[in-house]
Amino acid sequence: MKKIFVTFFLTAMALGVMAQSADPVVFEINGKKYHQSQFLKDYLRSIGKESADPSATAAEKHKALMDYAQLYVNYQTKLADAYALGIDTNRYLNEELNMYRKDLAAPYLIDSATLQDLLHEAYDRNHYVLHGAHILVPCAENALPADTLKAYAHAMELYNQALTAEDFYTVAQQEMREQRLHDRDPLIREKADQLDPMEGDLGCFTAFDMIYAFESAAYGMVPGEIHKPVRTRYGYHIIKLFGRYKYYGKAQLAHIWISEKTPNAKGRIFSAYQQLQEGTDFGVVAKNYSDDRTTSGNGGIMPELAPNQLPYDYVDQVSRGLKVGEYSQPFESRFGWHIIKLLKQETMPDFESMVPYYRSRMTRGERATKPQHIFVEQCKSRYGFVDYTTTKVSKKKKAPYAASLDAVRSLLTDSIFSAIFHYDSNQITDMRPLFKIGEKEFDSRDFARYIYKNKKVRRICDLDILTAELYQNFIDAKVLEYADSRLEIDNPEFGELIEEYRHGLMIFTYNDQMVWSKALKDSVGFQNFYTMASPTHRFDNPDDAVYFWNERAMVNTITVSDSTLLPKSKAMKVIAKGQKKGWDRQKMADEMAAKVKKKSEFQVSSSMQILEKGNQEVLSEKEWKLGTYVHNMDSGSYQILMVERMMEPELKSCDEARGFYLNDYQNYLEDQNNALLRKKYKVKVYQDVLDRITF
Repeated sequence: MKKIFVTFFLTAMALGVMAQSADPVVFEINGKKYHQSQFLKDYLRSIGKESADPSATAAEKHKALMDYAQLYVNYQTKLADAYALGIDTNRYLNEELNMYRKDLAAPYLIDSATLQDLLHEAYDRNHYVLHGAHILVPCAENALPADTLKAYAHAMELYNQALTAEDFYTVAQQEMREQRLHDRDPLIREKADQLDPMEGDLGCFTAFDMIYAFESAAYGMVPGEIHKPVRTRYGYHIIKLFGRYKYYGKAQLAHIWISEKTPNAKGRIFSAYQQLQEGTDFGVVAKNYSDDRTTSGNGGIMPELAPNQLPYDYVDQVSRGLKVGEYSQPFESRFGWHIIKLLKQETMPDFESMVPYYRSRMTRGERATKPQHIFVEQCKSRYGFVDYTTTKVSKKKKAPYAASLDAVRSLLTDSIFSAIFHYDSNQITDMRPLFKIGEKEFDSRDFARYIYKNKKVRRICDLDILTAELYQNFIDAKVLEYADSRLEIDNPEFGELIEEYRHGLMIFTYNDQMVWSKALKDSVGFQNFYTMASPTHRFDNPDDAVYFWNERAMVNTITVSDSTLLPKSKAMKVIAKGQKKGWDRQKMADEMAAKVKKKSEFQVSSSMQILEKGNQEVLSEKEWKLGTYVHNMDSGSYQILMVERMMEPELKSCDEARGFYLNDYQNYLEDQNNALLRKKYKVKVYQDVLDRITF
């Protein structure tokens, strides 16, 4: 038995040693061990790869790893010091972190599978363009049950009429006329008989052009079909689908249009077609025949338009397989006769390219709420949601519910519709919990507080229905809040992501406090650093070039705006005289201006500038010496440049090179701080382990 125990003990020890050697410690910082596996994982993530560049040599990979090891230790010691200084409790840091967290949490608070299904559904639908019409029976989203039933019954009557009618538009016209006749607005009643021959026509549409429920119904139809009433927030729609065309993206067309009002319109369009067949240019025919005066002058060319921006007759023609450069046969629409020519045509982008567009469109409506609604239902099941307003106290048939919304319903008046809702919490005496999620319970006071915080102008409706609607919104909001509060617990990868952001903000704040702001504020330390560092720079060292001025020239420039009023020869005489008498540049300019009799718009200006060799384009290489030079300019003006002094290369002053020295001072403070932290936190680097790492 003893032998078995010893064998087991030695085996366990050996396995422990093997485990340790399999993932050795790379660093120790203040007693905390950092293992090779995590260090290498962090390194590869920092370079955005899962493995090293295969073309890199072993020496190059080793150097890159050593450089990262220095940064890694610096980062970890700074983080330790930031915690020691209490930077993690900084109010502004945590406010900023909460803003980041809100954005980062959003993808975790929806059902991602549902979202992907909706994105793919939109992409599949976008392969087709539909042409349809509808008849709408208005019905408010939160209408009373009796009003909803009445609207639905009427919609079914219209649906049955449409099934047997010869023309869908006739039924739509009759319904629109009735709605206008019974409208409260007298101006609308006056227009009861002003109906469109294609009343209710929607033209062409594709995904996102219609409300989601309407779109889903339409995409499930075949041309010629009439759909039973479809409920949306606007009411009940009876939909008829006329056409389903392949989506082709934006297209640019040229067209010839003969208005239905033009005498012998059919004869004219076929005459135009005959000329095209004989080889006459499309633009010429459009100019001679087309009634569209906005495009006929430029060859009938229309702007690039998507299918939902074009008449469905044009979409139909393009979708039949019309190729770029081809024109159609004459075809008739309710507007007259047409010939179209396809000039340019897009193709359907791939799915990944369309996702950003779909996401931007999925901000409202059922598409936006569906992934979150499903997520809320999943959370209810996961966290043990109980609604006490629908849970009876006992299993007896007539047993009362455990809670009621009556306490909150009694607070609601018509003020809720105009966003002026107020309440006294002391009025609520029923403190039974309404529901629970996880370990949290919410009562009527919580519900009333939610209504108050989310008050807004609303459509007038039945208060009982509104109370029930607000209660469901309240439940959803609190379930989401609870799920949000558990994200770091339930999703370790999210917790790691938030910690990364927290640490990043902490390091930024720490660097600002210990290095960046300190360098800006410490004027004495900065001046001492300049005194110490400036003598170490050498003009012949290319790395020190930013600290020196190259050879420079001091140039007095006089600009003359009009050479016809003051010829260059006359100006040069003034210059020569001025140089002899020692005039300053302003005196020379004044003397030049005095030589001109017509002074209405004439100008002579002067300026002094210092030019640095290699960083100027004013003087040519031949002019880089003492002397006077004349340069012609645009519009008859010219400049006289007097190079008065040449300056040898010299070290820039502290103010002249402040930005460079400030950067160096910050690096100096950074190095000092890193050295101090390595001692403070007892850093141990196991170089032999680092040297053995291969990847």
